[in-house]
Amino acid sequence: MNHRNILLSALATVVALASVLPCGARASDDAPAAVLEHNKSVARQVYEEGLNQGRFDVPYTADFVGHGGTRTFTHAEGMAEAKGWRAAFPDLNMQVDKLLAEGDLVAVRWTARGTNTGSGNGIPVTGRAVEITGTTLFRMAEGRIAEEWTCANSLGLMRQLGMLPTSAAAPAAGGAANSGSR
Repeated sequence: MNHRNILLSALATVVALASVLPCGARASDDAPAAVLEHNKSVARQVYEEGLNQGRFDVPYTADFVGHGGTRTFTHAEGMAEAKGWRAAFPDLNMQVDKLLAEGDLVAVRWTARGTNTGSGNGIPVTGRAVEITGTTLFRMAEGRIAEEWTCANSLGLMRQLGMLPTSAAAPAAGGAANSGSR
């Protein structure tokens, strides 16, 4: 047997042994299919009813914590921000592109489209149409959203709204960047 076959055989053995559970045991992140489907349904409700229709009846836990960028936020702060997006983009449409659930987590890849005809969340009216994408990860507890992490293309949003200063031209090769003293 050559070295490659020995390594492949050893790797297959490790993988097989690592996935063996005692009789009747379940992996800690193994959730029944009905629970996963319910969790996905709650996550989808955030977009289809909350952000698209302004109906914010999604179930959250009392101790919900949201994470966005470098800050955390409460449920009340998150709802205020969601309502601010609806005010800034009255025609906001959030499309769920991908929805995956495993254990107590639900991951959502989404696309947001809208026209900035209102003001909200510090955004003045620009009249511009925008489209951005983002990803949100929800942690569920007893069928309610307990925690949320969101990452969106905020830079792309600001560019599309015309809210970023125009960038200066890059220096020419051999120009000012290379003219320093040695």
